Amino acid sequence: MPFPLDDKYLQIAEEKLGATLPESYRRAMMLANGGEVISDLDDWHLYPLMDSTDRKRFARTNNDAVAETLRLTEWDRFPHRALAIANNGEGDQLLFLRSDDRFEATVYCWSHESGELTKLVEDFAQLKRR
Repeated sequence: MPFPLDDKYLQIAEEKLGATLPESYRRAMMLANGGEVISDLDDWHLYPLMDSTDRKRFARTNNDAVAETLRLTEWDRFPHRALAIANNGEGDQLLFLRSDDRFEATVYCWSHESGELTKLVEDFAQLKRR
């Protein structure tokens, strides 16, 4: 079960990324850092954001969105200036795309096989939490 996330950890993630996160995503992660969302395409496991409040939270957030994105940038077809926020367990990812110094709220599905990007929803808030 995901823990709530303090705003200071969102700010730390934004500093690492060099860009602000969409407000709807920030609010959702403050309520439950990680968990699952459901779309018409698939069920998605949200990457948490790093939380070092205590050892339990640190252990549960070790595979945070920043680290997972860094790992994915090694793939040839991974989009430049993207942030991976969730996976479906089969390699496909949900992404935010960066525009200047912020990530847009639109959520895209990235196919790891084809490299194709498909707009999923206009705003993260449109995804249903499980």
